[in-house]
Amino acid sequence: MGAAMRRIQAGNALTAFGIGFTVPFLYIYVAQVRGLGSMAATSAFVAFAVSALVALPFTGRVIDRRGPVPVVIGAAVAASAGALSLGLSTGLVPILLSALALGAGQAVMQPALATMIVWCSTPTTRTRAFALQFFMQNLGLGIGGLIGGQIVDETRPGSFTLLFGIEAVMFLVLAGVVLTVRMPHAPGIKDAVPRDPAQTGGAWKRLLQHRAMVKLLVLGFVIFFACYGQFESGLAAFGTEAAGISPSTLGFALAANTGAIVLAQFVVLKLVEKRRRSRVIALVGLIWTGAWLIAGFSGLGHGSAVMAAAAFIATYGLFGIGEAMLSPTLAPLVADLAPEGSVGQYNSAFALVKQMALALGPLGVPLGAGVPVLYIGVFVAVSLGIAGLALRLGRQLTAVQDRPALLKVQAAAPAPAPAVVAEAAGAVPAAKVVAPAVV
Repeated sequence: MGAAMRRIQAGNALTAFGIGFTVPFLYIYVAQVRGLGSMAATSAFVAFAVSALVALPFTGRVIDRRGPVPVVIGAAVAASAGALSLGLSTGLVPILLSALALGAGQAVMQPALATMIVWCSTPTTRTRAFALQFFMQNLGLGIGGLIGGQIVDETRPGSFTLLFGIEAVMFLVLAGVVLTVRMPHAPGIKDAVPRDPAQTGGAWKRLLQHRAMVKLLVLGFVIFFACYGQFESGLAAFGTEAAGISPSTLGFALAANTGAIVLAQFVVLKLVEKRRRSRVIALVGLIWTGAWLIAGFSGLGHGSAVMAAAAFIATYGLFGIGEAMLSPTLAPLVADLAPEGSVGQYNSAFALVKQMALALGPLGVPLGAGVPVLYIGVFVAVSLGIAGLALRLGRQLTAVQDRPALLKVQAAAPAPAPAVVAEAAGAVPAAKVVAPAVV
């Protein structure tokens, strides 16, 4: 990594460390420590989702026009103010306003940081860059959660104020680190898809005309809804209601998920970076199908409580392995699909889809708690659908978009004619009108 990438990754890790201090304890803080009840806590989570859904549609255009650095700094300052205010708030309205600022800041940071990574990488290094980002995020969240758990005390509201204060400081640290990053003044994103002159209208209209990207957005929504959207909602409800899992076991399951990511990330990376992205995503769908079947055994089987707990923990571990496979796959693919000057827009669209999936995730709670057989059946089918959608997406990708390792092969081989290189990389030959990635 160059100096710029090292600083971006360090800032990203420190921010995740700060977020880890508060994420596990937000519900307890609002509902119990401030005495506002479960509905107020739920409203705070809704405020997070709403602020993200409102801010993200406008974020991509700003990133592409002004660059990602000022967007990251502005988002970090807003998130810092929201975190500090949340730690000091005692009433419902101040808490909701603080949650709106914190949620919007965190949401806007995601595509801006992703764009910084894209600008400072190439198609051959981007896979490892995003894998490292995901690894550092989970490591930071895990360490932050462990330390925060030792500090927090439900009988002392000041301990929660301290946690939110630490989170606020970490956001400012991110802003300071990003200020020191020297980004390329005119980033040349190697092998970017040229703009298609046949596409007209605004940025969103052009994006929606890009069939490969639309399919990736649909696939991303299903992935985030079936995995991240269920972790702390439907799957937790299924575990506690149908499987009789204790809260402590649920904590072990979440730890197993983080541990699987941290331990498997770079082992998995070596296995997936030379393979077709579409097939890697399809394999994740099959792994998650197995995870949901194991979860079904934990709640619907007739084994002992120990077997049910072990199966439930194994479910979260398998989800973690799938996440480790997706981190070097999805985000780089979004960047490789983006036409010239639209990386921020494409990253923002993908972040928006993720937020929508997370916002709708709690819809699984009534099924998980009340109709467990149907709940497991639905998400087994959804996971199989991920595999099918991934294979269909592969038909829309160029050879290099689906398997960027081909660029290394081309670099090592004797230089072919320019027209052959252009065809292999998915560039538009002079005799053609439509870019191959835009059908």
